Amino acid sequence: MATWLITHPAFLQHDTGYDHPECANRLRAILAALDTPAFAELVRCEAEAATLEEIGRVHERRYIEQILMMIPASGWRSLDPDTMISPASGEAALRAVGAVRQAVDAVMSGAARRVFCAVRPPGHHSEPARAMGFCLFNNVAVGALQARCRYAARNIAVVDFDVHHGNGTQTMLAGREGFLYTSTHQQPLFPNTGRREENRPGVLYNIPLPPGAGSAAFRKHFRSEIIAALADFRPDLILVSAGFDAHESDPLAELALTDDDYQWATEELVAVAEACCQGRIVSTLEGGYNLQALARSVARHVAALML
Repeated sequence: MATWLITHPAFLQHDTGYDHPECANRLRAILAALDTPAFAELVRCEAEAATLEEIGRVHERRYIEQILMMIPASGWRSLDPDTMISPASGEAALRAVGAVRQAVDAVMSGAARRVFCAVRPPGHHSEPARAMGFCLFNNVAVGALQARCRYAARNIAVVDFDVHHGNGTQTMLAGREGFLYTSTHQQPLFPNTGRREENRPGVLYNIPLPPGAGSAAFRKHFRSEIIAALADFRPDLILVSAGFDAHESDPLAELALTDDDYQWATEELVAVAEACCQGRIVSTLEGGYNLQALARSVARHVAALML
């Protein structure tokens, strides 16, 4: 079974305005890095659009309709100080969710072993009825519910290594039976959630790291807590909120991970997936705002997914 790359031109049309860090050039840099002979064996697919019913498994229907109605005919509209939408944002958001749902279908049906979704806008900050942190709909949470509702997956794990805590994903999944949410993130930092005190064995593992933490601390906690939790949980599917903004070169945070760390973490996830769930991993892009570091790190991540 091959590794898939799911993306779509609509993601480049999601315009967040002048000098916004979550910009189309992020995706252009990623796609250029994956357009080399090393990635010739990637199966490349266009993202489908999610249905309102699929998104409604984790978001309030009134909120979904409100977001789509607020898409401007021209120019930009601000949903909060960080989250901007423009005329193409509605299609991009639907296809970002749809890409992860499509990826779940691919790995659960056996069409693919692993999938990377190169999407915009990101999703892990989006709450059931609130857009925030550049996110409109929670892509990874919708994917998790697809695995449960369509394929009756009993144990579904989400691993989030974005530098910001995935508050929306925790809200949506951590209270549901058979879901495991794990997150490494900088603390203090937006959105100022994800405390260790909230942790529950087998359900929720928040691993806040202090500013300046680098490879040693990340790898220690990732292996001893996240990989150990996954091995105990024995998921039927691993979903990854793949943010690359904990990189030492990223302008929005203060952790000090390297390209090597993202490859190492992905190899660790692949190993536990091979042991627990026939190798099934769906990874979706979240943050990462230094274009060169982002492109390199995603390339290392995808190369490890292809192993």
